[in-house]
This record gives sequence, C-alpha cells and structure tokens, in this order.
Amino acid sequence: MPTEHPPSPWHRGEREIHDRLGVSERMEVIGPKVIRDFMPDQHRELFTKLPDIFVGAVDGDGQPWASIVEGEPGFIRSPDAAHLAVGGLPDIGDPMGTLLVAGTPIGMLGLEFHTRRRNRMNGHVVAVDRTGFSVEVEQSYGNCPQYIQTREAVSSLREPTPAGAVEALDVLDAEAAALIAAADTFFVATYADPDALGRQVDMSHRGGRAGFVRVEGNLLTIPDFSGNRFFNTLGNILATGRAGLLFIDFRRGDVLQVTGAASIDFDSDRINALQGAERLWSVRVEHAIRRRGALRRRLMFKEYSPNSLMTGLWGPVPHTHQRA
Repeated sequence: MPTEHPPSPWHRGEREIHDRLGVSERMEVIGPKVIRDFMPDQHRELFTKLPDIFVGAVDGDGQPWASIVEGEPGFIRSPDAAHLAVGGLPDIGDPMGTLLVAGTPIGMLGLEFHTRRRNRMNGHVVAVDRTGFSVEVEQSYGNCPQYIQTREAVSSLREPTPAGAVEALDVLDAEAAALIAAADTFFVATYADPDALGRQVDMSHRGGRAGFVRVEGNLLTIPDFSGNRFFNTLGNILATGRAGLLFIDFRRGDVLQVTGAASIDFDSDRINALQGAERLWSVRVEHAIRRRGALRRRLMFKEYSPNSLMTGLWGPVPHTHQRA
C-alpha cells in the first residue's frame, strides 16, 4: 500500500528562500516531521511554567504587532494538545488589546530565559473574555536555544502601568533609538496569507551581541545569522513585506513596539559589515508605541548565548551594490 505523505508546512515565501539557498529537498523532508498541528507534552508543560508569553497579530491595515502578556506562573493552561488558554490580557494602550477577538490569527512564543528553552505556536483565537483568551493550535514546533541570552528575574512588581505612560511615535526619538541600539534581544511578528491555509502569523525571537541592530533614523537593519533554515520570519517578509518588533528594557520594564515595511538583503556588500551575518533584513518604522514601566518583572542579564559570542558588532558599512 502506498504511504501517504504529510502535507508540506511551507508557504510560497519560505519555499522561495529554501530554493534560493539550495535546501528545498531537505526542508520538505524535515518540515512535516517537526511542525505539528498539536503541541507535544513537553511544549505544553513549558507554557504552563512561564510567567509571560509573547504574542503577535495583525491589525486592520495589515500591520503586524508584537507584544507580551504577563501573569503568575500557571496563568497559561493547556486543556488539551490542541489548545492554550491564557489567563491574562494585554495592558491598556497595547495595540494588541484590540486585536484579540475570536477568529484572529495569532502567533505565540514561549521562552524560558534562564534555561533558553523556547517553543512556538501559530493558531487562531477561539474565545476572549475579561480575564483572558484561548487559542487553537495550527502549527507547533520547538526551536533550539541559539542566540538566546540568559536572564534571571530579580523582582516582580504588582503596580499597574502608570497613567499617561503610553506614547505614540511616528519617528524614533533619541531615547527609542538608544534602546534599540543597545538591545541584545528583540521579538518579531510577521505573517503570510497562503490561500489554502488562510493567514498564518508567526512570533519569533532574535538575539545577538548588544548593538547587533543598526539604527539609522527610522530604518532598522538586522543581521540574519545561521539558524534552523526554516526561514519562517524571512519567508513571511518576502510574502508580505511587513514586520512588527518588540524591544524590552529588562531593567526598567519599558517596552517599545514598532511596525513597518520590511525587506531582505540577500547579496549586498553591507552583509560583510557584521561578522557572522549571512543576510540582512530591515524594517522602516512607520508607527511605534512606547509604554514605560509596563512590565511587572525585572530581569538581570546573566550571560550571552555561546552563539552570540561568535558574532561581531557593526563595522564600517560599505556603499550598497550587488555582488558579482
């Protein structure tokens, strides 16, 4: 009897990058094995231990937003392998708050900073009430601990976000630029609209040595280091040209959410300006939200991921032109 092959989890943007880099055959074999339509028990267990979860969704203008929802450990439950129930909601002033309605496609990332464990889940919101929301799984998969900097909690506050702490920015001011330029970690929401599967939103993590994000006015340039070759984030950018980023000041609890047009640089000489970069991608910020003291937890940096130590900081950037 012929064996039925599971469907490929990759959409057009991801396949295009796989083809470009010569890994298509390998990824067509790997993809169905590691990307599931349910959560394995170890993934469910990790989510239930976390004090926060990173989420991504898309607004009515097609702008993706990345955010974080906090609670006490145990505020996330997994009633079965196909569902997560989050006992918390985004803060007032968070763009994510208006996006969580039944039927909304959503990306979720669980990350345990002190162990560098992380799991990703894409799905859609099935219910929302005054205390939280529930999500049905469409894709679930784990990621290796590459480029995750180890952090430990040093305190947890219970005060609400101060009134008037939400600031809307159309241009990155000096304070926002400094936060981004000093970051060793951020989170990114992207999406694609494959016809057969409907909208897929992905929430991912990026890390490097502090200063790995280059800030030039409203233009952010980010290196793409060697990874798992899934290219979920870059495949989505290739498909839709949009990205939403979340930067956190872990000491002060400030968050900066930005969204805008995104593009990928596969071939220019600018790639050589950063040690370890295989490609570059950029986001031209169109909207930003800053919320001061928004987070309860304060985290202390402990150590760089070994992979991050293999990457350098930005050097002189050559004039952009295509390689021969």
